[in-house]
Amino acid sequence: MTAPTAAGAAARTGDEAADTVFTFCRFCLASCGVEVTVSDNRVLKIAADKQHPHSWRDFCAKGRNAHQLVEHPRRIRTPMKRVGDRYVAAGWDEAIADIAARMTALIASDGPDTIGVYYGNPAGFSSSNLIFLNGWLDGIGTRSRYSVGSVDQNALHVVAEAMYGSAVMVPVSDIDACDYFLLIGTNPAVSAWNWVETVPGGWRRALQRQRDGAKIVVVDPVRTESADQADTHLAVRPGQDWALLLAMVKVILSERLEHRQDCMQRVTGMAALRDLIDDVDLDDLAARCDVPRALIEQTARDFATARAAMAVTRTGVSLHLAGTVGEWLGHVLNVVTGRMDRPGGRRFEPGYLDALRLAGLAKTPDHRNRVSGRPMVAGAHTLSDLPAEITTPGRGRIRAMVIDAGNPVVSGPDGGALDAALGQLDLLVAIDLVQRESHRHAHWLLPAVHWLERDDLLALTSNMHDEPFVQYGTKAVEPPPEARPEWRIFVDLAIAMKTPLFGARGLNGFIRATRVLARRTGRPGLEFGPGWLDRVMVAASRKVNGRKLRWRDLTENPHGRVLGPREYGHFAAALRTEDKKIHVAPAELVARARQLSAEPAPVPPAGYPFQLGNRRHRHSMNSYLNELPGLHPGGRGNRVLMHPDDAAELGIADGDAVRVFSAVGEVELSAELSDRPRRGLLIIDHGWGSRVFDPTGAGAPQAHGVNRNLLISADPVDPLSQTPALSSGYVGVRRCGDK
Repeated sequence: MTAPTAAGAAARTGDEAADTVFTFCRFCLASCGVEVTVSDNRVLKIAADKQHPHSWRDFCAKGRNAHQLVEHPRRIRTPMKRVGDRYVAAGWDEAIADIAARMTALIASDGPDTIGVYYGNPAGFSSSNLIFLNGWLDGIGTRSRYSVGSVDQNALHVVAEAMYGSAVMVPVSDIDACDYFLLIGTNPAVSAWNWVETVPGGWRRALQRQRDGAKIVVVDPVRTESADQADTHLAVRPGQDWALLLAMVKVILSERLEHRQDCMQRVTGMAALRDLIDDVDLDDLAARCDVPRALIEQTARDFATARAAMAVTRTGVSLHLAGTVGEWLGHVLNVVTGRMDRPGGRRFEPGYLDALRLAGLAKTPDHRNRVSGRPMVAGAHTLSDLPAEITTPGRGRIRAMVIDAGNPVVSGPDGGALDAALGQLDLLVAIDLVQRESHRHAHWLLPAVHWLERDDLLALTSNMHDEPFVQYGTKAVEPPPEARPEWRIFVDLAIAMKTPLFGARGLNGFIRATRVLARRTGRPGLEFGPGWLDRVMVAASRKVNGRKLRWRDLTENPHGRVLGPREYGHFAAALRTEDKKIHVAPAELVARARQLSAEPAPVPPAGYPFQLGNRRHRHSMNSYLNELPGLHPGGRGNRVLMHPDDAAELGIADGDAVRVFSAVGEVELSAELSDRPRRGLLIIDHGWGSRVFDPTGAGAPQAHGVNRNLLISADPVDPLSQTPALSSGYVGVRRCGDK
């Protein structure tokens, strides 16, 4: 069960001492092809692989500096056990035995839900991490599962499940034929048309369409880099995207601009949608989103009558209490105007593996949170509920926690409360490359491997690319001797805890037998692991453009391979609703929209006159890369961006030290004056302020910027996605020293 190796993908360069390995970046879904120059098991250089047939033009500083984390001076290179206030190196046998024994005792005392786990974004860009993590959790039987999805992604999955019947049925953008781009809460000039879909060079391609006559409309409370180049910028009030989109739907249906043929063939629920728009007032919606009614009407007409158009919603829509309704209405616009599965609109890319079928086979626990009563979304509970689940007494209270490739104290709301809760655990295990903010109370630090040190076949996301494409991501260098891939840690824990991996009895014994065989024969590939699953996925792949994927397609194409042209016509077959129709008006979404329309428009509470927003930086990636010096050579960290008129009223000048405060926390940082945000909005970039600790205790923690999520309350949350108001919470600001 051997896989393509780094050597197999390497080419000798002019320097006889160096090799070049072709692989792809695994920081985000763009999966840019990279060319890694290696000598003596050290990375000398990472550059874009310009022979990559799919994606390399979005290559950025994150990928170029990836090896800085591999070589980080504070990298965890061996299991480390807390002894008092410091850590000491330990062996893997001791680590696995101790963790397994303590977890087994806790389960015997309080049941399986006493074991909790949180996983972050990096786990999703490993082909093996989440598969084996869930295999271990299924064996234990715990439902205490938390993920980064509740921070920014749940709304998309809730809408996909409700409308299309599968949480992972995500349409992709057909940019090259589009005449009208409606971009809501996204900044593709920076984010590279990348979220739970990826379109290589997407913004460059959209601008080419604009030069050919297409129109670009950006909806964002900030005049972003994308808005600078757009034909129209609608500076919507934060958190009120839903009102703008509902107003557009009302105009289109009221003026009968929908594409009736598409609706008759594929859509159910139009009557309920019409009832909703009949009951809302256009002037009220315009006032809520603070966009003139006439401009909304013209935008709706232009969108509906364009030859080819698409509405694209992203994290800027999701990070609000009405985010799920906003996400839904973006899909509604595409559906009622016939933009689904049409050139220039949104289409379903089946990829080379039927991820929808596999997702349907997965058994997601049906469980409600012990304290809040909230259900799981996309297989995990909301991060907002985690502190209470740790601190509230009772059977099932979380007493042991694994943080897998994540930093929830910085990523999620009210990090102060979560940090305090993590300090109360009987056992906290961190699996990562360095000790971050969320790991400071850890009892065990377990060293993981970097994507430059492992092989990956991201088959389960092949339907999220804008064309059928495959590449085997080979490792470029060997990991430190004592570092282990996450999947191996979870298998070892399952065996040590005598709990069947994936809940499959007999599998643990089989795995032990393959390990013995691998040792005796000197063939590591015989050990059961991700390589076996990669082979199975290739064998189970579907035909793409009439041809089935073969293993040699991976081994013979180190730059990856485009499997054929983009195809239309897969959308209807991909629907997983029982009646094989698009449910354009799911009852829970219609009810939530009615609730929002009936409530008074939100107003700032006394003492907190500003809303706190976020923005995307091309060389930043959530909460796990900002400690790399190559990404911020000036060492400045984040600032608070505010409108000059707001600053003048408070006597704040550019560069002043200010204190931003809310009902749950406060941070100090420098002010930067700019007319990019609309008045009443403060922008502090997400993902900064995480300390990187020296586990040996010899050095002081290193940090850049501040954690703006200390200002965000964990409640309330969007009742459908369970996402807190990460980009519309209310805050105040004053100069440091002022009372």
